[in-house]
Parts: sequence; structure tokens; C-alpha cells
Amino acid sequence: MRIVFFGTPSFAVPSLKALIAEGAQVVGVVTQPDRPRGRSRSTMVPPPVKCIALEHHLPVFQPERPQGDVFRTTLAHLEPTLGVVVAYGHILRPAVLQVPSLGMINVHASLLPRHRGAAPIQHAILAGDAETGVTIMQMDEGMDSGPILTQLPTPIDPEDTAGSLADRLADLGGTALVEALALLRLGQLHPTVQNPDAATFAPKIDRAMARIVWDAPASEVARQIRAFDPEPGAWSELHNTTIKLFHPSPVDGPKAPPGTVTVHGKQWLVATGEGSIALGEVQPGGKRRMSAMAWLAGRGVTTGDRLV
Repeated sequence: MRIVFFGTPSFAVPSLKALIAEGAQVVGVVTQPDRPRGRSRSTMVPPPVKCIALEHHLPVFQPERPQGDVFRTTLAHLEPTLGVVVAYGHILRPAVLQVPSLGMINVHASLLPRHRGAAPIQHAILAGDAETGVTIMQMDEGMDSGPILTQLPTPIDPEDTAGSLADRLADLGGTALVEALALLRLGQLHPTVQNPDAATFAPKIDRAMARIVWDAPASEVARQIRAFDPEPGAWSELHNTTIKLFHPSPVDGPKAPPGTVTVHGKQWLVATGEGSIALGEVQPGGKRRMSAMAWLAGRGVTTGDRLV
């Protein structure tokens, strides 16, 4: 089986490594172009998937957009049997999906049809789901709407952040992918059509979505903070300056208007619409991420201040 792999961020790395470890015939890796980083934007940084591909001497292709006759011809010359897509970051058009003789499959970080879309990990935490998982699905022209080939679940722990959950799902995705390919070779994959009535959607995260809503109950505020850790960081404003907040713990606290700070012993609490949040870490605007106690010791916040 000749496989062409589409992927870009660290989340896709375990799946590519799993294919390599299993001895799969990966005939090409398609990823996004190197991007400038640093203050001067002068350092070009390759995608994590590219680094792994080059380590294993795999052909790498980095189109700005995976479309057009030239790209399709390049892909066809690889004579792929199957395409594997993991967090590539671009929508693939039908002409590209049809190049591999067996079509393309996708490793998606949710238990479809729940949380279709670009940010399933964050939305699973936001929604308070007890579990999530990975789905291997046959790709079609819709958004994560193709038939399900296999799924592996995992619980969402009360302390999980988007970062910790993504790491676990990335490894689980590699396992599920290898299992699906083994079943495919044996002719034992049985596609299951998704129930569209059960579908929910997980749109891309923007900065406005990460602004904390202090009127919500403490449990919801805590989920919002964990869902955006490490990126983009759930944020609020204090003294007209943006501050990002991390490591929340819902607790009982004094009655106060939502967003009001109370310094209590060696911790500081923020009132919500129902209960309070104790914060473990903060990142004030223009500064590094630090413990909430370190910022408190530096008098960054005092009782009576209000986050908005």
C-alpha cells in the first residue's frame, strides 16, 4: 500500500511516526510551507511533520495551497494507494481526494459526529464532555462528515487542558491509524455512516472566544481557562491591561460581583456568577507566564481589583 501523508503540526507527528514504525510505504509527505518566526521574522521554521519526514528521507511537498493541476499531477505521479490526513490545515478539494485509488482517510480528534470542525479538543473541554477520542474516517466533500472506520475513546480528566488532551489524543491517533490500516488490509473495515442529527460543530478558536465570561458559574469559567491552555490563553483585563489565566480550581469564595479579586492567604480568588476560581498561574501582558503567587508577591493584584 502506497501512502501519501498530509499533516503539519505536532499533533500529526505520532501518526506519521506510527506509519514509519509499522514499515508502511510512505511515498510522500505533504505539509505547509516553512513560516517565519522570531521578533524580526527572519528565521524560517519548518513544520514538525517536515522534520520527521526528512529524518526518514521521505519526499516532502510544501504547496501554499493543495490545489490546481500542477499539485494534482505531482500527487498522481506518486501513484498513491491511500491518503492519510492528520491536522493538515487545508480543506482538500474533490479532485485531490480522488487521486489515491482507495481515497483518503482522516484522523480526527473527537468521537464523530460530535465536534466536527477545526477545534474539537477545545470544544470538548468547553462543553464539559466526560470523554472524547479519535475517529478514523473516510474523507468526503463535507466537513468531517464521511463514514466512520474506527474510533478509540479516552476520558477527559478534570484537570485536562487543551495541551495535555491534545498530547494524549495525538498518541491515540497513531494507534487508531495503525489498527485501521491493519483491518483495511484484512478487508475487515466496515464503514458506518454518521448520523447528521447528532452532529455538533467545533469552529476555529478566535481571541474573542477566549475572553473570560465572569458571569458564568465557576465550573464553566474553569473549563474555559483549561480549553485555551496553552493557546491562545483565556484572558481578561485588569487596569486596562490584558492578563492570561491558567490552572483554575473552582472553590467556595466570598460573595462579590463577578470578576472581583480576593486575596486569601497564599492564593487569590476571582468571583464568578456562582462560586469562585483560585488561579495557579498568570501571564500579564508583555511578561512571561508565572505562578499566581509570584505575581501576587509583586503586588500585581490586590483584594478589590476587578477583572473584566
